[in-house]
Amino acid sequence: MKTGKITNSQISSRIHDSKRMLRSAFKMDMMKTILIVFILFFATMTHATNWFNVKDDGAKGDGKTIDTQAINQAIDKASNAGGGTVFFPAGTYLSYSIELKNNITLRLDAGAVLKAASPEGNIGYDAPEANDFSQYQDFGHSHWENSLIWGIGLHDITICGEGMIDGTGLERKDFSSEYGGDKAISLKLCRNVILKDVKMLRCGHFALLATGVDNMTIDNLLIDTNRDGMDVDACRNVRISNCTVNSPFDDAIVLKATYSLGFFRNTENVTITNCYVSGYNLGTVMDGTFQPYKPTPGSYSPTGRIKLGTESSGGFRNITISNCVFDHCFGLALETVDGGDLEDVAVSNIVMRDMYASPIFLRLGARMRSPKGTPIGKLHRITIDNVRVYNANSNYVCLFSGLPDHPIEDVKLDNISIYYQGGGTQQQANLVVPEKENAYPEPTMFGELPAAAFYIRHANNLQMNNIDVYFTNPDARPAMVMQDVHGIAWNNLIVHKGATSPYFSMKNVTNFQTFHCRSIQDTTIQHAAERKY
Repeated sequence: MKTGKITNSQISSRIHDSKRMLRSAFKMDMMKTILIVFILFFATMTHATNWFNVKDDGAKGDGKTIDTQAINQAIDKASNAGGGTVFFPAGTYLSYSIELKNNITLRLDAGAVLKAASPEGNIGYDAPEANDFSQYQDFGHSHWENSLIWGIGLHDITICGEGMIDGTGLERKDFSSEYGGDKAISLKLCRNVILKDVKMLRCGHFALLATGVDNMTIDNLLIDTNRDGMDVDACRNVRISNCTVNSPFDDAIVLKATYSLGFFRNTENVTITNCYVSGYNLGTVMDGTFQPYKPTPGSYSPTGRIKLGTESSGGFRNITISNCVFDHCFGLALETVDGGDLEDVAVSNIVMRDMYASPIFLRLGARMRSPKGTPIGKLHRITIDNVRVYNANSNYVCLFSGLPDHPIEDVKLDNISIYYQGGGTQQQANLVVPEKENAYPEPTMFGELPAAAFYIRHANNLQMNNIDVYFTNPDARPAMVMQDVHGIAWNNLIVHKGATSPYFSMKNVTNFQTFHCRSIQDTTIQHAAERKY
């Protein structure tokens, strides 16, 4: 029998066919393997993750039905399972008070709106709980349960997602009706808290009130609200970053230290970075139109700032504020007036535009809304660096004001550039500024000021380095007014005045020095009882 010979081309063809078959089999096996891996992965995730859709518990999300019961039921189920994610798919969920539990995540999907309902008859929010220490702070700071979302004594909680919290049904007063709520999110004595990505609109007295909360991260929130944005009160180890807060009628980001817990507790170890705060018309930052708020005569100017210390029974320490933008609002305020110490605060890389009141306001006062016998606090060890301000209201210039026997101490400013509107008059230059030791702290509290750039009173050991001051219009007031100041050095000061008034006005000033200041001779003055220079 004859056997045919196999040619080289046939051998190559068979080898090619074999390789093709192997590749096809390999691809098929790989696809099967990948498919099996994905099935196992999602099966494992489904098994491992406790995921609770509020609609499975009866929530309608139709913007008409009150979904409070269904939402709280989903939270209870997650809690009974040891924790989990309570999920809001797209829809509008009307609700009254939602009570958080341990190990719970509230996740608002894109298109989901959790909306605060308006009370009807005797149906509404949880009642404000009793507080034996409510006399030491405003109503809103003294209660937590009368809120849209609240939690007390919890750990490991998260509110996140691409959806929105709409506080339309919340009140914005300092008091609440019997069934009303006045806060969007309210937390007391919690730990390990994350608030991330959600949008918040029209949130009553507070978009967030966090009191006695430790280990809290607040990231990428967009808040456009009718009173305070964030109130961080007596909290420790807090990170606030990448947030936008528009609050024309109150403060945007404010650190406080009330006595609402019944004991003194500092706010400490806090960073605020990469944030934008403003005072545009309500809702117009959220919708992208940025419509300026124009106050009517006698009304409150747009506030919208970063502030420390309106409530200051406890103290503030180890605080950094960096890389933030202030727009169409008040400026930075560092205050303590109820006995707490404000110390070791560093501020850097700040840009401000269209400031309605003092770009930088430091106030040590003695309102003393604290238990009897609480001593007056201290405001010291402050550094403020790299600040640029444009179009600042010249009626309320940079203002540092301590008390006659309790001065502000150890403050260093460096690389500060301020463009004031100017236009100050000789009549303003002759103003006598009242002390107002017991008054609510506010940069407008003393009225118009006799200085064109800085008014400094009751302060020791100040370093003022690399400061540029410009005026859109000539100003007849002295640029820097100092009273009861002991130890102040001006280094590389440039004042573009366009007026004939003196650079410095001093009353009871000791150890005054100037170095390398344009058009100003290097000078040391040991004591000036009253002098213009």
